[in-house]
Amino acid sequence: MSPPHGFPNPPRPMVDSSTSSSSSSSSFSWSWTNAVTLDLFLTVLHKTFLHPFIAWLIPLCLRAQATPYSHPSFISTTIYAILLTTVVGLGMINRLLAHGKPRVVELEDEVVLVTGGGSGLGWLVAQIYAMRGVSVAVLDVRGKGGKGEEELGDLSSLVYYTCDVGVREQVEEVKRKIEKDLGKPTILINCVAAPINGLPLVSLSAKSVANTIQSNLLSYFHTLQVFLPDILASETGGTIVTVSSVLSYLTAAGLSDYAATKAGVTAAHKTLEAELRVSGDDERVKMLLVETGQMSTPLFQEVETPNRFFAPVLEPVQVANEIVSMIDSGKGGTIRLPAFASLVGWYGVLPASIQRLARFVSGIDSAVGKGSFSAVSEKISSSSSRRGSESDVELIDV
Repeated sequence: MSPPHGFPNPPRPMVDSSTSSSSSSSSFSWSWTNAVTLDLFLTVLHKTFLHPFIAWLIPLCLRAQATPYSHPSFISTTIYAILLTTVVGLGMINRLLAHGKPRVVELEDEVVLVTGGGSGLGWLVAQIYAMRGVSVAVLDVRGKGGKGEEELGDLSSLVYYTCDVGVREQVEEVKRKIEKDLGKPTILINCVAAPINGLPLVSLSAKSVANTIQSNLLSYFHTLQVFLPDILASETGGTIVTVSSVLSYLTAAGLSDYAATKAGVTAAHKTLEAELRVSGDDERVKMLLVETGQMSTPLFQEVETPNRFFAPVLEPVQVANEIVSMIDSGKGGTIRLPAFASLVGWYGVLPASIQRLARFVSGIDSAVGKGSFSAVSEKISSSSSRRGSESDVELIDV
């Protein structure tokens, strides 16, 4: 059955198994126990006991057995079904009030722009849309000839552009090329990120900090300031997708630069969402915030997973499918994966002692950090003669 937009259901994206396995094997070895996660249990619950349809089947089955209306089992199951249906209904009303009605998405009229689409999550999203015949522009600092382009093959609807989105002039220049080749973008997906340094704050070089800010934060402002005016002027409106991270809330040791920029991106996204609401453009331009945990991409290949049950490593294709599904539905909102990501907002209201205990139990502060403050002074003194010689940071797609 074809979806309402007229395009066929997308085939499963092609994933380079050798690359995927090599990137993920460095952080953990897979076994069947890795599939047993909190997310799996919650998914089963939501498909069974926490689903209103299943809840209503129980009292109906009791009535089919001639169970009296006054019987405690019938009363209790009916009350449970009513409460569960009410909760689900209130959730739908909440989403409608918070994000408004979905916009109508006709993919033949859309132009998708993906920053950081050379590999990882951005590449998968670009691949899904390109295989469905949607016009896709991919911005990547590495340009054409990357792994993603070779695996995609000859897809006329997908065009690669060499562009460092951290440089405003390059973004403005590539905008003119995209409009000439494909038209004005209506769906903007920001997926680019700088690599994780994993060092204490005081041992980070000024150049690496500047590169992280330029890649993660300034690029977000550049793309929005350049492309958003045309999206607002579009008759069909558009969708803005921001890929952030739960690390903007949890701020693990060794991630001061990365966490700070991701927190800035999240704040900028929410501010823009408020500005669109004030101007009345929120019905036409939908904002989608994606906050994920660790993914099996090159960005996180050196990160050791603290707890595989509560914080499983996500496959990029899983996140990509969620993003594409939300865009196609025309809805705005927030995607948080895995399940624990939905709870990080409550972390800040916990007492400081409980927060510290949670960090100790989870092992988050030992999962990334590569150095200690006791070794910082020695490192700085031994490298004083080499200051300013650090190599440029290469962009890595999340």
